Amino acid sequence: MHINVAGKHLDLSEALKHRVSSQLSSITTRYFEDALEADVTFGRARSFFTCDINVHAGRGLTLRGEGEAFDAHSAFDDAAEHISRRLRRYRKRVHSQGRLTTRTTPYAETANSYVLQPSEPEESPDTELSTSAPTYATIIAEQKTDIAFLPVSEAVMRLDLSDGPLLVFRNSVSRQINVVYRRDDGNIGWIDPVVT
Repeated sequence: MHINVAGKHLDLSEALKHRVSSQLSSITTRYFEDALEADVTFGRARSFFTCDINVHAGRGLTLRGEGEAFDAHSAFDDAAEHISRRLRRYRKRVHSQGRLTTRTTPYAETANSYVLQPSEPEESPDTELSTSAPTYATIIAEQKTDIAFLPVSEAVMRLDLSDGPLLVFRNSVSRQINVVYRRDDGNIGWIDPVVT
């Protein structure tokens, strides 16, 4: 597994980089034989360190953990514990997922994903909004995104493992595009379009 360890506006010691690489390798090899890569980023916020870990474990399976503490080692331990906790919760499904995905499910679809920067409305001299021309958002990033073919339970598992706000997938039962998302109250929401 390829592990990238970097710091945002920080110089990291070789001892920290070695510790991160060895400990993250041991965590991932418990669950995946061939994890692809991991990105570990350290940062500094006010008086404490932050650590963000993103592990790309296989096609469409990404794990994310965050941690913060007063030193970089403790911040990494906190983030690694988040990943370990999620992996323990889904141990059976994650362990078998690597072997089953490539053989029994169709390949993921590819879609374009965009990051938009909203445009500010123009103000007229009399401080009212100008109605002369509509304003549009500007595309500031574009990338390819896989839309996986999954049952709902696995989509919820992947949402929890990635610690993201939402996951778009093709439902393996209805074959329709579905969305699972994290609600403000902490529960998981599921959008399933009604086919008429």
